[in-house]
Amino acid sequence: MAKTRIAVIGLGMASAPHAKSLADLAGRVEVAYAYSLTEARRAAFAQQFGFPVSGDLDAIFADKTVGAVMLLTPPSTHLDLVRRAANAGKHILLEKPIEIGIERAEELVAAAERAGVTLGVVLQHRFKSASAALAKLLAEGRFGDIVGASARTYNWRPQSYYDQPGRGTRARDGGGVLLTQAIHTLDLLISLAGLPKAVCAFAATSAVHRMETEDIVAGGLRYANGAIGTVSATTCAYPGFPDRIDIIGTKGTAMIEGTALKVAFHDGTALAIGAEAGPGGAGADPMAFSHEDHRSVLTDFLDAVEGGREPKISGREALKVHWLIEALLRSAKSGRAEAVAE
Repeated sequence: MAKTRIAVIGLGMASAPHAKSLADLAGRVEVAYAYSLTEARRAAFAQQFGFPVSGDLDAIFADKTVGAVMLLTPPSTHLDLVRRAANAGKHILLEKPIEIGIERAEELVAAAERAGVTLGVVLQHRFKSASAALAKLLAEGRFGDIVGASARTYNWRPQSYYDQPGRGTRARDGGGVLLTQAIHTLDLLISLAGLPKAVCAFAATSAVHRMETEDIVAGGLRYANGAIGTVSATTCAYPGFPDRIDIIGTKGTAMIEGTALKVAFHDGTALAIGAEAGPGGAGADPMAFSHEDHRSVLTDFLDAVEGGREPKISGREALKVHWLIEALLRSAKSGRAEAVAE
């Protein structure tokens, strides 16, 4: 089978785990271009990873041998780049979040659908072995009916992180801790327990940071079956702690913390899957984690392109977490419970 030729667009901080994944999968994917506006960034990337680099975006979109693009640029640039890629007939693997606002995110997904190209979104927590194991147990009905489902993201980001141009702004990032950090844990919660029907939340910019958007959020969730849960997300929790998911059912309880899953059933049986790990990217270095799950995202995307199917996390699937985040922020602003629109 011929290799998929792919162009990497954006060589910032998020590019490293993707580049390592591309190197691992060199037997089935070829990097045709790695693009950045900045010459110094191109040179550093080429020296580290050995991929061909380019500063000519027009040439990349015009090259008919390029079948797919990996978009790793700031969120506010995604819609325009997806439109260009879709119009050029190129499949797209998009770094989260989809875009800076719900309207732009929905338009981006619609643009890819109209063009008939594959759109995958990088929300890698679903590919963790602990996540897959819990999803299987839930599908088998081992927990009975879900009565509680909650997510916690306790990250630490020093002020120097937000001092970088555009970080934590509405114009470039679209939001703060929810859209940039907690989006991964919230997406995983949705994949396991479904999308809540209503939320009630508080959000603030704490005294820990000088920034435009929220760095601490607490909220309540209500599901269609009557189950309730909580969301707690912050970048103020020094020195950073593993993300956590709690699922409480009528027959048992499960907790994912970082890479480890612990399960206890009412019949007295218990399971422990995966090793406990440190905070990884929850600490001061956002990139302090293995690229294994990113490689799984890329593998699934390539399988989807070659097999003519939707990726595990398609653009339409990834919109769900955007709807949840939008409702949480809307509730924090209105001071009342808000429905989660679909």
